[in-house]
Amino acid sequence: MYRETQYFRQPWIWVLVLFISLLCLYGAVQQIILGKPFGNNPAPDVVLAIIAVIFGIGLPTFMYITNLTTEVHDDGVHFRFFPFHISFRKIALEDIAGFDAQTYSPIRDYGGWGIRYGRKGKAYNVSGNRGVQLQLSNGKHILIGSQRPEEMVEALNTIVRI
Repeated sequence: MYRETQYFRQPWIWVLVLFISLLCLYGAVQQIILGKPFGNNPAPDVVLAIIAVIFGIGLPTFMYITNLTTEVHDDGVHFRFFPFHISFRKIALEDIAGFDAQTYSPIRDYGGWGIRYGRKGKAYNVSGNRGVQLQLSNGKHILIGSQRPEEMVEALNTIVRI
């Protein structure tokens, strides 16, 4: 009924990630390949190589593959924040007491993007400031970020009878 996959593609995040990545790789090339110590108190070559692999290659790869996939099925809302969730998590239809599309402040309301806990409940968001707030029958709230929250609400309206 509804499917959306979002990735971290904000330019400001990528500028930061690539700056860190290139700095680590530059340091490793300078010290290990060219033999010029990197910095005033250089780390051993092995440590610098490990840092270069983790932050120079691993960090951009991790940010590139991280995504939030949301689906609305007949039996509820399914979502996966890969690579933190290997399989989909499910919010069963009978556990949904209400829902609405909303605009929110990711930093003020939840402390940023990702899997976040804030004063308004739990949030799964990747980019932007729009999403669908699910009110659960146990009183908890879960916000699922979306670039198309109205479409998600429309799909939920076809299956949820509140």
